[in-house]
Amino acid sequence: MGRTREAGCVAAGVVIGAGACYCVYRLTWGRDENEKIWDDDEEDDEEESSDIVETGVQTGKGAKANAGVGAGARLQDESKVKAEVGMELQNGSDVKAEAHLGAQSGGGLEAKAKALFSTLKEQASAKASRGARLGTISGNRTLAPSLPCPGGRGGGCHPTRSGARSGSRASGKTKGRTRGKSTRTPATSWPVRRGKFNFPYKIDDILGASDLQKVLNILERSNDPFIQEIALVTLGNNAAYSFNQNAIRELGGLPIIAKLIKTKDPIIREKAYNALNNLSVNAENQGKIKTYISQVCDDTMICRLDSAVQMAGLRLLTNMTVTNHYQHLLSYSFPDFFALLFLGNYFTKIQIMKLIINFTENPAMTRELVSCKVPSELISLFNKEWDREILLNILTLFENINDNIKNEGLASSKKEFSRSSLFFLFKESGVCVKKIKALANHNDLVVKVKVLKVLTKL
Repeated sequence: MGRTREAGCVAAGVVIGAGACYCVYRLTWGRDENEKIWDDDEEDDEEESSDIVETGVQTGKGAKANAGVGAGARLQDESKVKAEVGMELQNGSDVKAEAHLGAQSGGGLEAKAKALFSTLKEQASAKASRGARLGTISGNRTLAPSLPCPGGRGGGCHPTRSGARSGSRASGKTKGRTRGKSTRTPATSWPVRRGKFNFPYKIDDILGASDLQKVLNILERSNDPFIQEIALVTLGNNAAYSFNQNAIRELGGLPIIAKLIKTKDPIIREKAYNALNNLSVNAENQGKIKTYISQVCDDTMICRLDSAVQMAGLRLLTNMTVTNHYQHLLSYSFPDFFALLFLGNYFTKIQIMKLIINFTENPAMTRELVSCKVPSELISLFNKEWDREILLNILTLFENINDNIKNEGLASSKKEFSRSSLFFLFKESGVCVKKIKALANHNDLVVKVKVLKVLTKL
């Protein structure tokens, strides 16, 4: 039975019982008008009486039934009688008999009882229509609506004194357990490896020259990948500061770090690339790192596509080609760069385009750049479906190459370039120009301005 239906049944029982009580009260002259009797006994189960009241029945020896009925009403008649009545009924049959006697008394009493009945009925129906909720557990306890019915011992829900309070207790216990689990150290192989050697520094410590020398000595002498990784990360973090970039070079740290790019462990290679990347910001360090740039380029091209090692290698190559001094060392890898630009994921495409843009800003590299073979699918990068960064980079690439072709006078020697070359794709096919014109209606204002700038130079 739904809660709304239960509320209606209880209200009807209260109304009928109140009418019967009033009738009995009028017939019983020996009772004091101010006498009040309230029964607060708890009910275990609720059942409907066939005619008059809804009583709580407790199964047990003797099958005794107790019903508590309280009713209050305000009647306006000749003397405005105001009565509050409470009484205890022994069983359902007594209530039925007393109600029948009250109904047989004079017409005026019957009319007043009907008026009381109709008034209480309206109040009960109004309360039921507002969706009043009645607890099914006796006393002040109600079922917490947020608790599930586990169907455990007894097969019912667990009652609580307050749903909110119980919810807060439950959430508090859950949080406590979660914190307890999170503070436990998971079982890994690291504690065993730490037992062999305790690294003397934290990876985010800013070290002086003497401490950097100790870290370099540890890195040079240790063959433990765990120690090597911590030492490389420590050196890479310190290399982010300009005063330590010179210190690591002067301490002979560049060859020690570069030696680890030959290892087969991809994690060690990635950390070595990251350390060299931070060191390559320094111009003097670039003069030392150029010895390893070809090896880094070859490793970047053959390692797993879109891997962390490849991204670290591409970042190092991008830093090394910011100036024009070492770009010629990578000219043989131009076809590989354009193939990777087509095959790589979004982040690889962004990094490769930044690398190629460095070459396009050097007019001396134009002939070698536009003569290399490129996949024709590169034209798909001039598509409005790409986001702003991809479009701005590919438009910058096209703009720089177009300007260099004009400045170097390569347009007159177009016969020396094959149909699969970058020169033919960007200059002679005309497909790129059509794609760029289609981007003139792009929703992004920055892209639209860039497109108009490129079209004015054609």
